[in-house]
Amino acid sequence: MITFACKTTSLKGAAMFPYYRYLPCTMFLLLAPGLLMLPLNVKAASCKTQSQMTAAERDALVSAARAMVGEVQSGDVQALRQSTIPAVAEDFDGIASSVGTLKPLVQQAAITVDSLYLLDASTEPQNAARTDFYCGSPVVVFNLTNLPTGKYALTILHATGVSQPQQISLILSETAEHRWMLGGFFSRPMIEAGHNGLWYWVTARDYAQKSMAWDAWFYYRVAAYCLEPVDFLSSPNLEKLKREVDHVRPGDLPDTKPLMLAAPGSVFQVTTIDTTVLLGPLDLEVHYIPDTNQAAQLRDPPTARKQVTELMIALLALHPELRDAFHGIWVQADRDSTSMFSLELPMDQISPAKQPPAIASSPISQ
Repeated sequence: MITFACKTTSLKGAAMFPYYRYLPCTMFLLLAPGLLMLPLNVKAASCKTQSQMTAAERDALVSAARAMVGEVQSGDVQALRQSTIPAVAEDFDGIASSVGTLKPLVQQAAITVDSLYLLDASTEPQNAARTDFYCGSPVVVFNLTNLPTGKYALTILHATGVSQPQQISLILSETAEHRWMLGGFFSRPMIEAGHNGLWYWVTARDYAQKSMAWDAWFYYRVAAYCLEPVDFLSSPNLEKLKREVDHVRPGDLPDTKPLMLAAPGSVFQVTTIDTTVLLGPLDLEVHYIPDTNQAAQLRDPPTARKQVTELMIALLALHPELRDAFHGIWVQADRDSTSMFSLELPMDQISPAKQPPAIASSPISQ
């Protein structure tokens, strides 16, 4: 069994694109996601979409999924655990914690079933290195690794009619008694800062046409995060989105190496930049590692605020287009995996004053 938990953690490497999300989300799974969609001539297990299922098959899946999401809405962790396969139920603390986070968001929501897929791997080798399912037309592909032999289903439900609608996706595993039990649990927001994934996709295209690459890149990533219900699913639309993301990726993002951002009298080692809605509006979240002198300055709140503000000013001087796309910037000064100081400022409070233009220095060697 492989268990993933994502809450204020990096999802880099676990999805179609790298994410550094700081939002409540859940990913508990007995399966490890595959990486890429394979050509259609590759041997695959069988799959049925909901239109290909019998009424009895659909009804059984809908009933099981609704009952489980109902337990999430009521916060009945014990009932949900009893409906979970033993391999996942043995380590249930992460799911229990996430149910506690999700319950107030969906307690009063209307639950609708968006998609159903039956995934039959009953004739596949036990714990196959990779199992691929090709479903329907246009083809939706699921790529799973280390999958035990058996029959599974993916149910995607929407919790709407509330201020923060959610996508809830469940992997169900069929027992020998033909009972559907929970094998994987996922949740993602359908809306970020008041907009859905399609809005972010359209807006990202607009930024890309204006050669505002940083704005486009981050908006495309938000679009993908809202539109992908699970990380091991590929579809024609998601593949198209991925190609557009790859096309606009800026070359000076901190990734394998930090971005060395020069400001008057100081150079900041920026390790990650991503988006966050933790404080409500869509902000940029910037993490940097202070050097010895910078770390000493962070012990004095007024000096720390000045230092962090200088980093914000330097970043906006390097990429002024960021002012158009984001409410503000939230900076975290990290040392030894802890935050020494953090500050969030709206864009209209980040004044360039009379600072010289910022430049991006060559990344330090790793």
